[in-house]
Amino acid sequence: MKKLSLILAMSAIFSTSIFAQKTFTLTSKDLGGATTKVQEFNGFGCSGENQSPQLSWKNAPEGTKSFAVTMYDPDAPTGSGFWHWVVVDIPANVNELVTNAGTKNLVPKGAIQSITDYGIKGFGGPCPPVGHGYHQYIITVYALKTDKLGTEENTNPAVVGFNLWNQTLEKASIVAYYKR
Repeated sequence: MKKLSLILAMSAIFSTSIFAQKTFTLTSKDLGGATTKVQEFNGFGCSGENQSPQLSWKNAPEGTKSFAVTMYDPDAPTGSGFWHWVVVDIPANVNELVTNAGTKNLVPKGAIQSITDYGIKGFGGPCPPVGHGYHQYIITVYALKTDKLGTEENTNPAVVGFNLWNQTLEKASIVAYYKR
């Protein structure tokens, strides 16, 4: 009986390690569960440093030809949320955006930063209305089945989102919160 139990236990461990799938994962060295004044926008009544966070991802699905990154606030009192960052055409051999990439245009060569709902190209940090409570900022990396999304730097976030929807193989997100 002990021998059978040992064999079953070893089989379970062995099969789990062989068949376990690695998940597409997004992380940040700059963010925990919240953003700070470092990421907060500088304008619209906010006085932050407006630095985009460092982001890295791993275990992209087979067939990935490029990546895109977005930052979206569904809690903005607009009726349609608020797009804070839209980056597309990140080459498939890239797996990181460095701190402040979206503000200092340190995105990888060939990547496009589209306009945000602030009307600017690049990163526009959190700036929720004072007293509005915590807003969630959903940062998502998309693994895409095309090397070029077919959008430009003046393409609005809704159109970029539509194209992302059509080309996404997988996506991974992190959520950070902020209030003023």
